[in-house]
Amino acid sequence: MTRTTQEHLDQIAEQGFTVLERVVPDDLCDALLEDLARLESELGTTPADNSFEGRSTLRVYNLLAHGGRWPEVPVLAPVLDVVDGVLDDGCLVSSLSSVRIGPGETAQPIHSDDQLYPMVDPDPPVVCNTMWALTDFTADNGATRVVPGSHRGPKPQYGGEYESVPAVMPKGSVLVWHGRLWHGGGANTTGSDRVGIAMNYCAGWVRQQENQQLGVDAATVATFGPRLRRLVGYGVYLGLIGHIDKRSAEQVLLAPEGRADGSGIVWDAT
Repeated sequence: MTRTTQEHLDQIAEQGFTVLERVVPDDLCDALLEDLARLESELGTTPADNSFEGRSTLRVYNLLAHGGRWPEVPVLAPVLDVVDGVLDDGCLVSSLSSVRIGPGETAQPIHSDDQLYPMVDPDPPVVCNTMWALTDFTADNGATRVVPGSHRGPKPQYGGEYESVPAVMPKGSVLVWHGRLWHGGGANTTGSDRVGIAMNYCAGWVRQQENQQLGVDAATVATFGPRLRRLVGYGVYLGLIGHIDKRSAEQVLLAPEGRADGSGIVWDAT
């Protein structure tokens, strides 16, 4: 039975995470898998060889800059609806990267994704992240491990030993979690890769993990739809944050000769 957006939000409030099963169309999953293999080959991607990114794990960053069908990922409606509910509809793309966990990879240390923000129990949350299963996620092949309810507590000690459970899900499913949830990639004891897409979001008033404004060239952004342009940071949050001479970056990008009219800028409402 398909859950409603509110039921997913209730699950996140209670447990810190939820799974949207089989919400990614098969053709999109397959296209992303194919393009990811191409990018890994063309970019000469190798493991980073550290405890966080892994020693048998391939990661490609800044995927929005590579065209193809990657722009469909941040705006997939069932997932973005839940993210909007955790943050708000002024949220931003923080990063879009791949995670191919290869055979023999050990478990990633448990951590929270807001760990580097110098805040204590922020309210509202500053991060809401998602993991897209481009292959089946199992307990044996490295499914993301989560600590249910941990989003209500303090931040974990990086590298600490904590009891966790695997977020098992079939291909085409998406795990969504509160940025304070303790979690980490699992160990892969199988002979096959576990491939996922880390589609991460942050509140509209914090700095993005990947610099979207410089990392994705303006000509590429001009091909994005209105919501994706705002998601990568070309909008103005709450009528103030991110403006350029009282205009949004989107206005500057699409109509650079236009004059500022102040519409939507918070100062003009005072």
